[in-house]
Amino acid sequence: HYQAYRDVVERAAPHEVVIRTLDVGGDKVGLSGQVVDEPNPALGLRAIRYCLQNRDVFRTQLRGIFRASAHGKIKILYPMIAGLTELQEIKRVMDSVKAELREEGVSFDEQIEIGVMIEIPSAALTADLLAKEADFFSIGTNDLIQYTLAIDRTNEHVAFMYEPLEPAVLRLLQRVSLAAHEAKIGLAMCGEMAGDPLYAAILLGLGFQHLSMNVAAIPWVKRVIRSVRMQDAVELADLVMRQPTAVLARQAAESFMQQRFPDLMAEM
Repeated sequence: HYQAYRDVVERAAPHEVVIRTLDVGGDKVGLSGQVVDEPNPALGLRAIRYCLQNRDVFRTQLRGIFRASAHGKIKILYPMIAGLTELQEIKRVMDSVKAELREEGVSFDEQIEIGVMIEIPSAALTADLLAKEADFFSIGTNDLIQYTLAIDRTNEHVAFMYEPLEPAVLRLLQRVSLAAHEAKIGLAMCGEMAGDPLYAAILLGLGFQHLSMNVAAIPWVKRVIRSVRMQDAVELADLVMRQPTAVLARQAAESFMQQRFPDLMAEM
């Protein structure tokens, strides 16, 4: 862990590196290379739940991250946090690992920042509480939308219902954004929604500061962000938020994009 993280940090310098802790389970393979056999893996032992039940694995990764933090700017991102209790338990493990490293005389960044992935509705609904204990949020839209709408996006029978512009989803995004801004902590988004140019202006208007996406999506999203005035983005976000259905919200978003980026819309 240490060697790999140090290599990444030194190559990325002077930019910061965000390292997500082990995120296995659900639709991701486990350490054995096999998908864990659970009745409902999406709601099972995955991500931070796995780490907190396998402390030796978790502590090993944290030691590697902390040691590498002596060589450059690192932030730690914890996936699938359900609420404040988990975050407080994580901090106790972190404090224990830090104390161990101090006793060994190992250098590390004492002020390393920690982030929470908002992927579960319970985390979005208690974002104001989590914001008091975290340095930044990163909304994982793929899972947040899936859990909010009770839709398995890999299930061909219901995948068509997977809709980022559902009012329930938008309200959760807005709630998290408000909590982050009130607490003056960073706000980011990852997942397919972050890399879709159709949503770029809306997310800008909702207050998102960092979008993580596939490399191929960068030019399109960058073009939208560079071309849209902040006031227009805020007005679009407000218009979309006022729509009672996802169909009307999508029509508003597509109309905005069609007026300003007809060539881009033709390619999408």
